[in-house]
Amino acid sequence: MAPSINTSTPETRTQFQPSAWGEFFIDYCPQRLQMSEECMRERADQLKNDVCRLFEACADNVAGQMSLVDTLQHLSIDHLFKEQIGAALNSIHVAGLGSCSLHQVALRFRLLRTHGIWVSPDEFSKFRGEDGCFSSEIANDPRGLLSLYNAAYLSTHGEVELDEAILFARQHLESLKTSLKVPLADQVTRALKLPLPRTLKRVEALHYISEYVEEETCNPSILELAKLDFNLLQRLHLRELKSVSQWWKDLYKDVELDYSRDRMVECFFWSYTIYYEEDYSRARIIFAKIYALLSLLDDTYDVRATLDECHKLTEAIRRWDDSAVSMLPEYLRKFYLRLLGSFQDFGDELQPKDRYRVAYNIEAVKVLSESYLQEAKWFHHNYTPTFKEQAKVSTVSAGGQISAVALLLGMGEEATIEAFEWAMRGADAVASFGEIARFMNDIASFKRGKNKNDVASSVECYMNEYNVTSEVAITKIGYLIEDAWRTANQARFDHPDLLPAVQRLINLIVSMPFIYDSEKDIYTNGKDNKEMIERLFINPIPF
Repeated sequence: MAPSINTSTPETRTQFQPSAWGEFFIDYCPQRLQMSEECMRERADQLKNDVCRLFEACADNVAGQMSLVDTLQHLSIDHLFKEQIGAALNSIHVAGLGSCSLHQVALRFRLLRTHGIWVSPDEFSKFRGEDGCFSSEIANDPRGLLSLYNAAYLSTHGEVELDEAILFARQHLESLKTSLKVPLADQVTRALKLPLPRTLKRVEALHYISEYVEEETCNPSILELAKLDFNLLQRLHLRELKSVSQWWKDLYKDVELDYSRDRMVECFFWSYTIYYEEDYSRARIIFAKIYALLSLLDDTYDVRATLDECHKLTEAIRRWDDSAVSMLPEYLRKFYLRLLGSFQDFGDELQPKDRYRVAYNIEAVKVLSESYLQEAKWFHHNYTPTFKEQAKVSTVSAGGQISAVALLLGMGEEATIEAFEWAMRGADAVASFGEIARFMNDIASFKRGKNKNDVASSVECYMNEYNVTSEVAITKIGYLIEDAWRTANQARFDHPDLLPAVQRLINLIVSMPFIYDSEKDIYTNGKDNKEMIERLFINPIPF
C-alpha cells in the first residue's frame, strides 16, 4: 500500500522565534577602550617580540617548548606565532621525551596529534603495570590525569588503549575534583563535561585568560598580549557583524520569507568557530552569508513548501539559471534570484584565478537541495525510513559537504583544487561532520520533545526499526558519534597536504557539542547563546 500524502498546511508547521538580536549589531557603538586601536597594535607588536624571545630561550628545552606552545593555544594567540610553533613542534617531535612525567608525555601526544603529527599510543605504556592496567601510582596525579584524559580524545579507530585511558582518567578525576585548588579544579570540571579537543578555542580562551594569572608560570607579557589580541579581534568582528547584519536585513526584507529563521548573528558565530583570525575576514563573512542563505533554503523545504513546490525548487537549483525562476511559485522567486546573485557576488570578491571555487560551491548546494527534497518526500508521504536510509540522506542535509566546500571559498592559497575535490567527495572528516551534526541535533531534539516535523529523526527511525527504547537508540547513536570523532581525528594524518582545510573543518565539528549541548539547539533558539555572543563580540577583556 502506498503511504498517504501529508496534507498539513504551512500554518500548522513550525513557527520560529524572532531573532534574539534584531538590528543590534547594525546600530551598536562599541564602548571606548583604554587606548586607541593604533596604540593597542603597537603595544601588541612589542609583546610579540617578547614572546618570540621566549621561543629562543627554550629552543633546547623540550618541556619548556611544550609549555609555551600549550599556553599560547589555551589563550588563543598561537595564530600570532605560526612559524615559531611549527619549528617548536618539529623539535618536540624529533627530540622525544625519554623518561618524563605523565603530564609531559600526554601534553606532547596532544600537541603533536592536534597538528597532524602521528604519535603512537604506546607512549603511555610506561604508565601501565605488568597486568597491562594503568598504574595506581598515577591515580593521585590530577594534572597528569587531566593531560592524559584530554590527549586520549584524539584517538583514532582501534586504539582501545586510549579508550581505557579515558575511563581510567575520568574515574580518578571525578574522585579528586572536590579536593583540587583553582585553576586546576575549574579545568578538570570543564574537561569532564567536555574534553579540550572538543572545546571551542575562543570559549576556552575566555576561561583561560582569567585562570592564567593564577598559574605559577604566568608570564605577564603573554597575558597582556592575549587580552590585547582578543580586544583587537573583537573590534574587527564587530565591524564584520555590522556589515553582515546590514546585508541580511536587506536580503531578508527583500525575499519576504517570514516563516524562516532570522539568524544572521548565529551564522556569523558558526563561521567564527572555524576561523577567528584577522587574515580570514573574507572567508568568515562569505561562509556566514552562505549559511544564512542555506538556512532560508532549509526552512522552505521543512516549513513552507508543498511537495510540488519542493520538486520545482530542486529543479530550479539543478538548472542554476535566472530563466528557471519562472517555474517557481511567486513567493520563492526573489529568494531564488538573490541566491544566484549572492554566489555571483562571492565570485566577484575572488581573484580571477580563484573564481573556479564558486562552481564547487554551487554543485554542493545542488547536492544539498536533493537531500532536502528526499526528506520532503518522506514527510509528505508519511514514510518512516530505515535508520540506514535516514542517516544516508540526513547526514548530507546536515551540511557536511556544503560546509567543507563553503569554508574554503574565501580562504587563501591553502584552498587548493585538491582541497575542493576532497571536500566534494564527502569522505572521512566531511562525512564525520554530517554524522556528528545530524546525530547530536536529533538527540537534543528528541530529549527536548520538539522533533523536526519534516521527517522522523534518526532516533525515531532507530527505535522504529529495531523496536528498542529511546535510551537504547540514543546509546547506539552515541557510539556512532564517537566513531565519527575518531574518523575526523584520523583525517589529520591521512591528508597531510590538505591539513589546513582538514583543521578548519574539524574546528567546525568542534562547534557541534556547543551548538547542541544537552537539550539545546542554540542556532534555532538563538537566545540560548546570547550570553556567549556578548562575551565574545561585545564585552572587551578588562585589563
